Amino acid sequence: MRVMIYGAGAMGTVLGAYLSKNGIKADLVSRNRAHVDALNCGGAHIVGTADFTAAVNAITPDGLEGEYDIIFLMIKQVDNVDALAALKPRLAADGVVCTMQNGLPEPSVAAAVGENRCCGCAVSWGATFKGAGIAELTTETSALQFALGRPYPGVNCKNFEEIKRLLSLMGKVTVEENFMGARWIKLAINCAFSSLSAMSGLTFGQVANDKLGRAVALEIFNECIAVCRASGVKPEKIQGHDVAKLLGYRGKCKKFIALRLVPVVMKNHSQLVSGMLFDLKKGKKCEAEFINGAAVSCGKSARLHTPFNSLAVNVIREIERGDRTISPDNIGLFEPLL
Repeated sequence: MRVMIYGAGAMGTVLGAYLSKNGIKADLVSRNRAHVDALNCGGAHIVGTADFTAAVNAITPDGLEGEYDIIFLMIKQVDNVDALAALKPRLAADGVVCTMQNGLPEPSVAAAVGENRCCGCAVSWGATFKGAGIAELTTETSALQFALGRPYPGVNCKNFEEIKRLLSLMGKVTVEENFMGARWIKLAINCAFSSLSAMSGLTFGQVANDKLGRAVALEIFNECIAVCRASGVKPEKIQGHDVAKLLGYRGKCKKFIALRLVPVVMKNHSQLVSGMLFDLKKGKKCEAEFINGAAVSCGKSARLHTPFNSLAVNVIREIERGDRTISPDNIGLFEPLL
């Protein structure tokens, strides 16, 4: 089978390195020519919680030839429309696009390639781009997990078992029968911690350990869970934990407990920083509209008010426009809502 990782940034490079380390040849695609050259010359160097170098084959999008059986889609959703239009001719007749993006990307992928050629994967680990040919794994290797599923029940997705096998070479793969329930939990966590990390410059752990930070994160998370349920989706366990139950609350007593559980739930991911933070630092538009914005949009459809997620989108938009700077003080903007 021909395998492609489209979007060999930090996480795509890490996945490609693990596949190569285990004897799987995959084409790593990146628009960053310097990164491509470094990968081809010296291999993918993984640092952080792991330390190894693996020989890989990297190319730029204009170097793609032939058809692929499996495409791991690891770009930002802001580029989905153009990328999928270019990738569709490169997808074999029974090929599959496995979207490993944040948010709720499956509908846009299925619209481009068909429901039977789309599967989804919620990734529960993080990485940081350190320079040409180098990516830092920021999650403990014992916590490398994937929630894999068919987003459209009853639709046969070929190569699904092969995708599962490939991902298992890096970490634990859980096949989710209720995939969208697992996807929503990942979205809720991203909405809570990626947005606050992006606007503050803090790690997930620093947000979770800050009294105001974890209070705001908890509210963002619970807004998402409310929208999930109102949309007819049952929240699913991830990594064996019922996060919706752990962090969900109705009364003051349960909220008191949930607030103290936030740092525990985020322990294995404490060193992560939001990928959106790097975009903001570079003056680029980030994925806020596909993360917190997805919760806001679905909330409107379900007639639910989402003030915390709405404010998160607005604050990040202000940073993008240059009207606000990245600072921990931005978390204080949510205090009137608590």
